[in-house]
Amino acid sequence: MLKELVEFTAKSLVDKPADVQVTEIEGEQTTVIELRVAKEDLGKVIGKQGRTARAIRTILGAAASKEKKRCVLEILE
Repeated sequence: MLKELVEFTAKSLVDKPADVQVTEIEGEQTTVIELRVAKEDLGKVIGKQGRTARAIRTILGAAASKEKKRCVLEILE
């Protein structure tokens, strides 16, 4: 569910939703979600001073805590 949440949010923000790739890596205690977007959409996902990225991480953290999990979002180039 967390992967789909990040994917939906990212696709809503970018100009090229077909280039959005989300990978979920399950660890023992923490789940890492890697987000890849087109180079020209990177700024839209990060936002001014990282505000958009912080907002996505906040939503992801709330959804993860509801499932009693820890989750980290990594935005890759």
